[in-house]
Amino acid sequence: MSESGERPRRRDAILLLPDADAACMNSTPATERFRHLHRDGLLLLANAWDAGSARLVESLGAPAVATTSAGLAWAQGHADGDRLPPERLLAAVAPIARTVRVPLSVDLESGYSDDPGAVAELVLRLAGLGVCGINLEDGAGPPERLCAKIERIKRACAAAGTDVFVNARTDVYLLGLAPAGERVAATLARAAAYREAGADGLFVPGLSAEAEIGMIAAAAGLPLNLMLVPRLPELERLRALGVRRLSAGAALAKRVYGLLAGLGARFLREGRLPDGPAMDYAALNALFER
Repeated sequence: MSESGERPRRRDAILLLPDADAACMNSTPATERFRHLHRDGLLLLANAWDAGSARLVESLGAPAVATTSAGLAWAQGHADGDRLPPERLLAAVAPIARTVRVPLSVDLESGYSDDPGAVAELVLRLAGLGVCGINLEDGAGPPERLCAKIERIKRACAAAGTDVFVNARTDVYLLGLAPAGERVAATLARAAAYREAGADGLFVPGLSAEAEIGMIAAAAGLPLNLMLVPRLPELERLRALGVRRLSAGAALAKRVYGLLAGLGARFLREGRLPDGPAMDYAALNALFER
């Protein structure tokens, strides 16, 4: 989760954005597959943090793979919160993109920069690796900052003849950026701005109340992405409400680290491990022999 801000959005920049037909013309097969996964049903993303976890998730039948910014940062020896150097991000994403064959989306936090041009350049470099989607968040900063970044990304992609699915994340709920009774309206206002700037999806982590989910899904004008949190409605209800994407976020990485902490402590204390489930070496190694 990051907190940053940006200069006000230039209204005339909107005129330079590609229209929907142009975006489709520039769309790669992987990006088009990823877009299609948001049109009907509910896309479940078990967020990975390195090539091994991404390949394992893919092998379980996942139609797409997405990274968790927190888990990926930890795996690279950095704290979450826009502290991962962009070059380290690129170095970490390259083996993931090489290893998996399903569409890959990468969480960019706030883009690791306040400069829209720098963020757009990073997105183009990721697209060059085969990434077809990104998450980009507003954090505690003004929505104009995220709008400027989305606009620049879309212009850069159009000029380069490529296309990336931009999932605009708003932290209205996660950070409590509006009073409880005003969060639906605040989220929809930001959704409208991000949609106008060129966003392809809307990510609202922290949103869990059924009635509010339904209102936002119906009025946002973008596929709604939620994050797995306590008290979230069941999958079938989420589908009926119009939710199109559910992300595990950092939950899987935290569970794995929790398991590793327990096992590691046991080994360091007793020099042995308890009996328990473990993947077979040959089966695990075979995942990467292709």
